[in-house]
Amino acid sequence: MTKIRIYELAKELNISSKELIKRIEDLELNINSHMSTIDDEEAEMIKELLTEDEASDIVENKNDILEEEYEEKEIVTTKKHNKKKIKNISNNNKQNDKGEGLIIDIENNIIVRDFAEKLGVTSSKVISKLIALGVMATQNETIDVEVASIIAEEFGVEVNIISADETEDDEFELDFEDKEEDLKPRPPVVTVMGHVDHGKTSLLDAIRNTSVTKGEAGGITQHIGASTSNINGKKIVFLDTPGHEAFTSMRARGAQITDIAILVVAADDGVMPQTIEAIAHAKAANVPIIVAINKIDKPGADIDRIKQELVEHGLVPEDWGGDTITVPISAKQNIGIDDILEMILIVAEMQELKANPNRKAVGTIIEAQLDKGRGPIATVLVQKGTLEVGDIVVSGTASGRIRAMFDDKGKKVKKATPSTPVLILGLSDVPNSGDILNAVEDEKKARLIADSRKDHLRQQMTSSYKVSLDDLFERIKEGEIKDLNIIIKADGRGSIEALAQSLEKLDTDEVRISIIHSGVGGISENDIMLASASNAIVIGFNVRPNLNAINSAKKEEVDIRTYRVIYEAIEDIQAAVKGMHAPKVVEEVLGRAEVRATFRLPNNNTVAGIYVLDGKITRNSNIRLLRNDVVVHEGEVSSLKRFKDDAREVMSGYEAGLGLTNYNDIKEGDLLEAYILKEVENK
Repeated sequence: MTKIRIYELAKELNISSKELIKRIEDLELNINSHMSTIDDEEAEMIKELLTEDEASDIVENKNDILEEEYEEKEIVTTKKHNKKKIKNISNNNKQNDKGEGLIIDIENNIIVRDFAEKLGVTSSKVISKLIALGVMATQNETIDVEVASIIAEEFGVEVNIISADETEDDEFELDFEDKEEDLKPRPPVVTVMGHVDHGKTSLLDAIRNTSVTKGEAGGITQHIGASTSNINGKKIVFLDTPGHEAFTSMRARGAQITDIAILVVAADDGVMPQTIEAIAHAKAANVPIIVAINKIDKPGADIDRIKQELVEHGLVPEDWGGDTITVPISAKQNIGIDDILEMILIVAEMQELKANPNRKAVGTIIEAQLDKGRGPIATVLVQKGTLEVGDIVVSGTASGRIRAMFDDKGKKVKKATPSTPVLILGLSDVPNSGDILNAVEDEKKARLIADSRKDHLRQQMTSSYKVSLDDLFERIKEGEIKDLNIIIKADGRGSIEALAQSLEKLDTDEVRISIIHSGVGGISENDIMLASASNAIVIGFNVRPNLNAINSAKKEEVDIRTYRVIYEAIEDIQAAVKGMHAPKVVEEVLGRAEVRATFRLPNNNTVAGIYVLDGKITRNSNIRLLRNDVVVHEGEVSSLKRFKDDAREVMSGYEAGLGLTNYNDIKEGDLLEAYILKEVENK
């Protein structure tokens, strides 16, 4: 991310550095002088803010002149009406504490510009509040309902969060309020939040005495996990939410289903943007926050500085006269872990957490994916009632009978009471993370609800997106509004949500990004047909298309893009959004082969006996190892032989022996996809 100095931005805006600093002093951007630096995203925010403020000033000045000139006359200009309307809304907001305030409805995420219109204020005012919260968003980007609720409160407006499924759930009577006398104590559900690399997983590791950290890719938690710990005979459930910015929606969801938030802040680093974001989500969900000041054993640790930064974001430590519990810890040295657990139990006791275990179960899907051997699997946090093996359940568009349940240690269980996370088998499809799971009377009702939701989604899909792909690129060339429809297939729901959240942020005035469908698993022929009908491109993350899908894509002229790194996918689409330039390096798939046998050599290397299904496999090609159309390895060919002779290439319909460089986990039934990378010139 590039940096720009204040004096350079002032020069660009044609104002003095002093004036610029004065006009943005409320934005809390840590600007001390004209030599202070800000990143390009913050610079764009400031430009948009000042441009809108100038426009607002012009309108205000014009209206003031009109008021002086026509003091005794009725003003009928549109601008005057707008001003009166805003004043009325402002007055309503002031009366909010009397029960006469403005209440607005929001469903899921909302575009900043639309949100400002609902509030009756300018986008710049909303953006300045967002910056103060540490959320960087332009007027065309979306914010989630939790952040919107906090901002609305700043303007004295109440937010009513509505769900598309609310009326449907009422119709099927899936949930109801329990009587006070039926409620019994339940364990607390704790969410661990904080900036990446501040030690969230290390803290959980210390609590659970497991080696979670070792199994993670790149130090970033890939999926929400749930585990149970017994402390002094009392149970605590921990949710581990991802810390990277791309997983914002999952973190927001974590705050919604949790009772207590543990905010991990590194003592040598301090409050960071994701820390501020985590605070916002926890506050929006009205969840008590316990701050774990981690890494106190490191040389640069400064606990008082951390506490000062917390105060600046509305968290005043108890020993400073506030009500926020702060606990100095070192997850690696096992210092302060008992103190954290003690505080969790104290806060939970004060909350008097209860639920009715004697009713049909209601829970939330924490994570879900397609397992090759077991089919759709999902981690569920039971919130009400008791979930049992054999129960008929429905979640989103998925339904089924629970065949088996496992606890967080992998042990089979027959039932799960409130605040218990379990892995369930038996659903017809992979549900979405965050979906509500309901136990229902019979399979007929479960299928009826699931089919009703499928019809609703189908209607939305067919009625909303009818843009021709040819017309789309023509309109891009002509500079008209651009529409880019996308289908996402990935190896897990977490990856899908990360991609969708990031891609939707690429929305601009010129380009509208629409995620029209997503799913777990390889890219199928059905995905291609949907893409063809809706003029979409297909993005695969850690998955590949099967041969039928490849052939259909060629026939239907559907563009498939596959990635192994989430940031490359985002950058690629961003480049396409900005100019739709042809890539400098393109991938050419040479062929596919099936592994029909494996052989262990004396040097412990594994050689695969392969049959080439399509195209050819060459000695100098790159190889993807696919298992159930999911990419499990990418690498180079170490050996390629026909009988005992080395071969440069093996054509379709022939058998061969193939070895991969530094990789031996090859299994019968795996597919090998050979490809090369070619440079092309931009036209």
